[in-house]
Amino acid sequence: MESVQDINTIQNTESTATQANLGSRDYFLKASGLEKKYSGRKVVDGVEFVLYPGEIVALLGPNGAGKTTSFYMTVGFIKPDRGKIFLGNKDITKWPMPKRAKAGLGYLAQEPSAFRKMTVKDNLLAILEFQDLTKKEQEEKANSLLAEFSLSSLANSRADKLSGGERRRLEIARSLTINPDFILLDEPFTGVDPKSIREIQLLISDLRERRGLGVLLTDHSVRETIAIADRVYLMFEGKVAFSGTPSEFAEDENVRRYYLGGDFQL
Repeated sequence: MESVQDINTIQNTESTATQANLGSRDYFLKASGLEKKYSGRKVVDGVEFVLYPGEIVALLGPNGAGKTTSFYMTVGFIKPDRGKIFLGNKDITKWPMPKRAKAGLGYLAQEPSAFRKMTVKDNLLAILEFQDLTKKEQEEKANSLLAEFSLSSLANSRADKLSGGERRRLEIARSLTINPDFILLDEPFTGVDPKSIREIQLLISDLRERRGLGVLLTDHSVRETIAIADRVYLMFEGKVAFSGTPSEFAEDENVRRYYLGGDFQL
């Protein structure tokens, strides 16, 4: 079997069209040279990736690859030992999560985050109360989000009575109450039935198409994730081993050998 160096030589280039499309943008979320050690072992080693408004980027990798640690350093859960996180020209590496959120960085956790004993609408209002909005504006924004995410008929239902797909829709709606420019989605397809997965895919795509958000997405459901992604980063043993389009990702010989398996098809 080839050494780890072999997979770390996987192509790390994007298509010319992708580079031309993204190169002119001066607002972005960027991880630059991230490093993290635990018990003397480097679990993240020089990781770099960038996310622009209006695109969906998948951050993938096997268990232990360092993708979750990299994701959490970007969110603000974990402090990097080295490297920086940029939001446009602002170095936000040392910013706490609330400050990142106020600057335009949204986050959806893997674990259920809705207030279980509150109604769907009250879940939204509970977040909107902390914004500089009048009561009328809070009500209007809550109703707008309920309509956008097909939750109006469930407005008075308790969150603990929702299906997995309904709960995910509510959680995505909650993450949009802060009007983010970028949103980081951690395992959004976890605990969601196949029919609802397609609904969530469409909702995430709509965040890009209609709202123009940049979406960074990590999930173990590889096929469902890359189906809606514009670009893919694959991590392996703490490093970014591949970056490119979903089709390039699915066709790459080393990606298939080490991660997808030879029988993988889009």
